[in-house]
Order: sequence, then structure tokens, then C-alpha cells
Amino acid sequence: MPKTPNEPSPHLPTPTHWQIDHWPRQAIIDGGLVAGSNPFSVVNPANGQPLAQVHDYTDAQFTQAIDSAHQAWQSWQHTPPRERHQLLLQWAEQLSQHHTGLSQLLCLENGKPLAQAEGEIQHCITMLRWYAEETRRLTGEVLPKHNSNLQHFTQRQPLGVVAAITPWNFPAAAVIVKAGAAIAAGCTCIVKPSEHTPLIALALASLAVDAGLPAGVLNAVPASEPKHFGQILCTSPKIAMVSFTGSTAVGRQLYQQCGPSLKRLALELGGNAPFLVFDDCDIERTVAALVSARFYNSGQICVGANRILVQASIAQRFTQALARAAQALTVAPGHAPGCDIGPLINQTAKTRLIALLQDAIAQGAQLHCGDLAQLSANDSLLMPPFVLSHMQTTMAAYQAELFGPVACLYTFNDEADAINLANDTQAGLAAYVYSGSYPRLLRVSEQLQAGSVGANSCELFSEDVPFGGIKSSGFGKEQGLHCLHEFTYLKSVALGL
Repeated sequence: MPKTPNEPSPHLPTPTHWQIDHWPRQAIIDGGLVAGSNPFSVVNPANGQPLAQVHDYTDAQFTQAIDSAHQAWQSWQHTPPRERHQLLLQWAEQLSQHHTGLSQLLCLENGKPLAQAEGEIQHCITMLRWYAEETRRLTGEVLPKHNSNLQHFTQRQPLGVVAAITPWNFPAAAVIVKAGAAIAAGCTCIVKPSEHTPLIALALASLAVDAGLPAGVLNAVPASEPKHFGQILCTSPKIAMVSFTGSTAVGRQLYQQCGPSLKRLALELGGNAPFLVFDDCDIERTVAALVSARFYNSGQICVGANRILVQASIAQRFTQALARAAQALTVAPGHAPGCDIGPLINQTAKTRLIALLQDAIAQGAQLHCGDLAQLSANDSLLMPPFVLSHMQTTMAAYQAELFGPVACLYTFNDEADAINLANDTQAGLAAYVYSGSYPRLLRVSEQLQAGSVGANSCELFSEDVPFGGIKSSGFGKEQGLHCLHEFTYLKSVALGL
């Protein structure tokens, strides 16, 4: 019997020509590899098989990394912008030369389709080149004189050592967004990657060393028990700032741990993005955008379209169009040709999604795409897309960050109803609105409570566009010049003449 487009493909062996053994498995501290102990397994989510054994680390080695970064900052903070500019360009060139290998490593470690992994690595290269140029634009200003004997001016200065705690869903981009910006601003950095995806972070850090970055400017230390080492980074007096991307629950813990020292903190946390579909939209175009906003990276994305709010007059037609588009997607290991949706990150994620689906269906949601019984009966992390309509605000999925290939459709009657539903969440990371009326797009965008809004577009990310949330989605900005400002403080100087 022929395979339907979104039926998970049978197991495909990892391509033998994909060589990943040359990438480091050890921490990079003070410009070199430092051995740890008790290696832990990094698993390929596509087949559940160990991909590599990565060294684990203790308090002493994290302290060593902190000391290295702190010592390096004593000189790095005085490095002229033109030198930081050149080193960042050299780091970008290293990534460019290793683009294929990095993409393959990311695909195997995270599970995302190879094309998406290639796009993420390219985004890393673009960001590094952009940060390199911005090193020369971290300027202050000369203020008007109040009298002939006094001149005031301002200057931006680097904070110090930055701890970057990065997630597993975009493990390469998160390293560059945080560490690249911190280094451009004159800070040094310690990266603590997710225990699920440490390999790509270690690879990027090793290429920074190869690019000529001085010892200690960038350190990367993996750990199988992230909670404990997050506390070490938050409480160390030598760490000036912590930048974290991850769940809201962990973000709250870090907030409490940084509180006693009033350490600067940037948090990019969970989302519950509404996707508003008005009856005057171009349905074909909107469905195409929604497929990306909901199913990209297997739906494991913080800005994913979580609550799809469709005007009641077109709900049936829109649901049918979305179900057809979802059924056409190919679910397979990320390295398989034509893969649209790769595996979930682990079994915990799958179990959680099954529970949300069961709750919705038990309360009356209608399933248009996906087979829950088949999904529950196997251990594979390859999950076909699910499309559900007749969702209600009482269902668990309404306030949950789905983080999987599940599209939940709710209905609204008019614009006021849509805005009330959209803002009915503690999250405020992203929101989307699709309409054929530009006045409506502008009007609704202004009223949506989110740090980023896509109006007839789901392309929220660019190296020069600031990104960050409000409410329980965190605070602080990534990307753009605002990101570099996060890693500096503004100093005022009064110069007597």
C-alpha cells in the first residue's frame, strides 16, 4: 500500500558520508579542550540511537570557565571595535567553510529537516557578519554644554562576563544570538547548552577558537544536570549578566536566583501565539503561511501559531484547506530527502502532546488530520501533523505552549472578540493577523499584546530586527542593535574644562 504523504517514513539509516566524529565532545575553556567525567549520551531523536558521548562537568570546571572568562574580560573589554569586527568576520568565515558539516550535525542532533538546519546555520553566519559591523556603532553622544567649563558625554561600555543558557530547539542560532552579540559588545561569554543538543554549541565554540578569538573570550561547557549549573552561573559574583532562552518555569527560577545580586537578566521564554484569520483574508496565502508558522521545526518553536483564531463565517472552509495542506507534508527523519517534519525531541514531549490531544477530543474537538490511536501505539518520535477544530477555551491546549505539530482552531465572531481571545493569555511573545484590510491589520496589530506581530507575514526574524517578549514571555531583546545594548551599560561622564 503506498505511503500517504504525512505517514512517517520507515527508519532510514544515517548517511554514512555524514562525518561528525571530528567535532568536539569536551568543554572549551580558556581556548582549549578540557576533559570532564562520566560521559552522557546525546541521542538522535529520529531513531533513538546514541549519536555521541559528551563529557559531563562538575562545579569546579564551571568555576574554571567563569574564572577564564573573567580574566579574559580584563583585556577584551579594551579591544578596539575594529579588532572585534575582524574576529567576528573570521568566525563567520569559519562557519561558512563548515556550513555543510554543521548543518548535518544540527540535523542529526536536533532532528530538524536538513533544509531547516542549513537555514539556521546560514542565519548564524548572517548574524555574525551583522554583529561585526555593529561593533563600530556602539556609540554615545556629546551633550550640549551647560557652561563653558563643563562638557557632558555618554559612552556604552561592556557589562562583563555573560552566561548564555541556550535551548535545544534552535541550538545553533541561540548560541550566536547571545554569544555573538555579547562578544561584539566587548563582553566575554560562557555558553551552557541544552543537554539535548550540546554538540552544535561545542562545534561553534571550537570554530571561534580557530577563528582567532582570544582564550577565554568564549567558553562552552555542557552538563547533564542543567538546573544545578544554572544556579552557579546566576549566583557567581564574576558573572555580570545571564541570558536565557527556555521555559517560563525555568525563567522564573533564574529570576529568583539572580535577584539577591540584582544581576542583569534577559529572558526569552515560552509563548502562546494567537494567529488571527479574518474572513477577508486570502485563504490560500494564509494557509500557506500558517503551515510554516505551525509546523516549522515540527512545531517546536516558541513563536509558533499556538491558538488559531478563525472568523466563524469561514471556519469550515479554512479548516478543510489547512487539513489538506497538513496532509501533504512529509514526516521523516531530518536527513531524508523531501522531509518537511522531523521527529520530536524526546518521548516526554510526545507524551505531553498525546495528553493534550486526548483532553481536547474528550471535550468535543473534531480531528481532521492525524491518527491519535496510531500515534499512541508506537514509540517513534516521528509525529504526523494534527488539525483540530471546535476547540474551546476550557481545554488544556488553550493555555499550553503546544511545541509540536498540532494545529488547534478556535472561532470568533468579530474584531473585538478576536482581540479579546488573542490577549487572553499570560504569554506575550508573538502574534499574527491575516486580513485583506490594511487599516484592520494596523488597528489589530496595535492592540495585540506581544513583542512581535506578523501582519500578513510570519517572517518575524532578521538579524537587524529586535525580538523579545512581554508579560510571562520574558524581557530583554535579541537581535538588532537593541541586543548589543543589552550587554552594555550607558555611562555618563562630566568633563571639567
